[in-house]
Amino acid sequence: MTPENRELRTLAPLYDALRRAGYTVVGPTVRDGAIVLDELSSADDLPYGWGVTLRPGGYRLHRRGDGAAFAHTAGPQSWKPFLHRPRVKLWDADRTGEGFEVRDQAPDPPRYAFLGVRPCDLRAIAVQDRVLMGGRDVDPDYRARRQGAFIIAVNCTEPGETCFCVSMGTGPEAGPGYDLAFTELVDDDDGPRYVVDIGTEAGAAVMADVPSGAAAGAEVERARAEVRAAADRMGREMPALGLRDLMAENLDSPRWDDVAERCLSCGNCTMVCPTCFCTKVTDTTDLTGDHAERWQLWDSCFDLDFSHLHGGNVRASAKSRYRQWLTHKLGTWHDQFGSSGCVGCGRCVVWCPVGIDLTAEVAALRAESP
Repeated sequence: MTPENRELRTLAPLYDALRRAGYTVVGPTVRDGAIVLDELSSADDLPYGWGVTLRPGGYRLHRRGDGAAFAHTAGPQSWKPFLHRPRVKLWDADRTGEGFEVRDQAPDPPRYAFLGVRPCDLRAIAVQDRVLMGGRDVDPDYRARRQGAFIIAVNCTEPGETCFCVSMGTGPEAGPGYDLAFTELVDDDDGPRYVVDIGTEAGAAVMADVPSGAAAGAEVERARAEVRAAADRMGREMPALGLRDLMAENLDSPRWDDVAERCLSCGNCTMVCPTCFCTKVTDTTDLTGDHAERWQLWDSCFDLDFSHLHGGNVRASAKSRYRQWLTHKLGTWHDQFGSSGCVGCGRCVVWCPVGIDLTAEVAALRAESP
């Protein structure tokens, strides 16, 4: 769609329109010293005036000198938990006189409106779409949640110190997949305002219910210029070309031993990653044995038992588990799903307790590669 750009002076009317349309609005808000994603009770819950300072293994909030709502980068959460839930009951069963009566759990998700999806996270959602509902085996819970989701992307104008979306081709401008996309403009003597791009008929229908004006050509160009300028201020860079071959050709590099000496195998990187999708299935019963349940739970390739087969664990060392994670994310993901599994959000760098930086690890592998 290419309708004219709109301009919003406040987000409250948009929030109200989304609620009238039946959506549960989820967006960034400040809680427990971080900007997290949660259901918003109003547009006032957005993190106006807050920014973040990032480093490997470090995250801090700081007050800004303006009222920007989206002048922060990816926090500890992605949108993944709202679509690919950490815990999903698959079925439960009760004993009867003729055996067990099994009841499948039919998905009945809320209709989510995601307000403030970063371009890297927008790409991550597309990646998970391919993994969880793009092939023969479809996750019905994910599909039900995803098909009802309304996505409002926010173009990045202030990348963080650990961001590298440009080198992964995922930002700072939102690609396809959004219903609406905002660029936030902030002036010293005025509050933030938003230039709006409309991406779908659903987005146009919502905007038709929101008081707004046509964005002036100068404002649209300013918005585009600020996004272009952000591309030159990335805190990290990933040498994206040739990563698949680089991973495959360096499975025995001594660099894996170096990173294994630092890696705690805690799995934080997989938990905060917006594309990691591994799960396990567990069965439980009550003490009487009359009631049973089957649950799908998030899992991690850093878990020692993740690769357990009869006779032992396939990847018993920290070295083998980290190598599996990185080579899959940047290499064999291409073979499975036709793209990289990394979107350049930098969360794994920030939330690693010992500050392991995958961009530095890839650069080291490249430097050592013949």
